[in-house]
Amino acid sequence: MTDYVLVHGAWMGGYAYDDLAAALHRAGHRAQVVALRGLGTRRDELHPGITLSDHVDDVCAAVTQAGFDRFVLVGHSYGGMVITGAATRLGARIDAIVYLDAFLPGDKQSLWDITGEFEHRHYIDTQKFTPGLVAPIIDNVPRLTRHPLLTLLEAVRFTGEEAKIARHIYVLATGWGPSPFPIFASRVKTDPAWEYREADCGHDVMNGQRELVLAILLDAGRRSPA
Repeated sequence: MTDYVLVHGAWMGGYAYDDLAAALHRAGHRAQVVALRGLGTRRDELHPGITLSDHVDDVCAAVTQAGFDRFVLVGHSYGGMVITGAATRLGARIDAIVYLDAFLPGDKQSLWDITGEFEHRHYIDTQKFTPGLVAPIIDNVPRLTRHPLLTLLEAVRFTGEEAKIARHIYVLATGWGPSPFPIFASRVKTDPAWEYREADCGHDVMNGQRELVLAILLDAGRRSPA
């Protein structure tokens, strides 16, 4: 049995993982879907003071609550920022870290640092009348909420703990655009320290190519250390 920790992206909630988590359970594993504060089922907690560190705290608290010792850590989209932050604290306990069409920051980088003018304009302009709370960047998607700006501005700081993770996996969704993620894919696809996969679907990769993602996660669990 493998334990999985699943982290959702900006503006959405853990519901994005409902079907994938259920599939992992049917395969005999445990899956903890993290509820990030201010989003999804915790939308009533939304306020402008929420930081990236708060969301990393949420991951660490979920791991503790689930009673996981070792686990596979998975992040989608903005969740790549969160799992990178969690890795700087819990790296020695993470058997594999999986980025699903996700941001991949380096040391001392924020999401602002690794996005461009289009994203920056959106982050600033859409919170003018809701200071500190950014509107969804994708239109016509139900159940999305505003997202705290500070989480997009705070940088990750490496500690050396993240270097203890044995396996690094990046999955790029190739069926949509313009996408901010190919730049990260190009960085890792020829790096022997990374396993690189592509999914022919839109950004919602865990639902658009659920069987492929499930297979990737099951493989990560099987080949991780006991």
